[in-house]
Amino acid sequence: MLLSILPPTDITAADKPNDAGATILLKWRLSDDDVSIDGYTIFRRLSPDSIYEKIGTTIRTVSIFEDEGVQDGKEYQYVVAAVKNGELFRSEPSNIGISSPQVFHTGRINVLVSILTFTTMLAYFVVKARSGKGLFIRKIAGLAAVEEAVGRATEMGKPILYVPGLGDIDWTATIASMNILGEVAKKIALYDTPLIVPNRWSVTYTVSKEVVKEAFIAEGRPDKFKEDYVRYVTEAQFGFAGAINGIMMREKPATNFFIGRFWAESLIMAETGAQAGSFQIAGTDSVLQLPFFVTACDYTLMGEELYAASAYLSREPILLGSLKAQDYGKFIALIVLLLFTLFSFVGLDLLPMLRIQ
Repeated sequence: MLLSILPPTDITAADKPNDAGATILLKWRLSDDDVSIDGYTIFRRLSPDSIYEKIGTTIRTVSIFEDEGVQDGKEYQYVVAAVKNGELFRSEPSNIGISSPQVFHTGRINVLVSILTFTTMLAYFVVKARSGKGLFIRKIAGLAAVEEAVGRATEMGKPILYVPGLGDIDWTATIASMNILGEVAKKIALYDTPLIVPNRWSVTYTVSKEVVKEAFIAEGRPDKFKEDYVRYVTEAQFGFAGAINGIMMREKPATNFFIGRFWAESLIMAETGAQAGSFQIAGTDSVLQLPFFVTACDYTLMGEELYAASAYLSREPILLGSLKAQDYGKFIALIVLLLFTLFSFVGLDLLPMLRIQ
């Protein structure tokens, strides 16, 4: 004869918080005989109808269930039954549960505060930059040497080689490289120095050509732009690297720029340029290639310095304001992390206090 099993108790049905609706969250207190039952079966009825229908099951030790098959605004009632050898031991009916969508996710207040804080800082620094007030930016040696690099090539009467990486135009590093190319091309237009910009991809070739042409126009010297300044080479990775090496050995550029995303060919090109006696500035967000550039180049832009370069060179207010806002945002994030680490070290958990879900 089967012993009587105590059913679960304290069944509560409530709208699931912070969702798009159509879900009721069901909770209960486990049966006192939870260790010996097979699991729980959940029944639902549309109040005030009297017929319950089975909508799901859970294993033992689980006291929560999400009913995603409801309609917003309608009243539902639930019964949870403990199951033992196929026999059901039903609970008392739950309260009435009604689902509804929420406009705002209260668990994301921290994200909202972060966005508002960053937006405020961005607006403040952009306005400050436009007012003519100087914004301090940490000196980046590689970018400070651009003027020297262009001047060196002009004095020697040799070209400047600018390699915008091997990534296509949808790569973030390639976009950053195009911004830097535009600023470098403006200086080249002033000095009337020959330029070589080889490209691996056809779209990158088209973009870089327009960037260089616009730079010459911006400096009032469109007549100095030459079509062969920007070249399309090949999509083959090491075919492209071989072509770059050939250019460096034949034309002996005074300055080489390697700015963008690079792979295994980075050391090949940088070492060839070093052997040719070129002054070299590299920049990439590829962590694996940074050691090779640091070893073989005179200056190397590391990681975020690549993205800050366009603001550093152009001093354009919006870019400067964005850069400063990002720096302050990182500083605030660092302070928050340090505070949480400190409080965690002393055994104080701030998450429940801040109600972050």
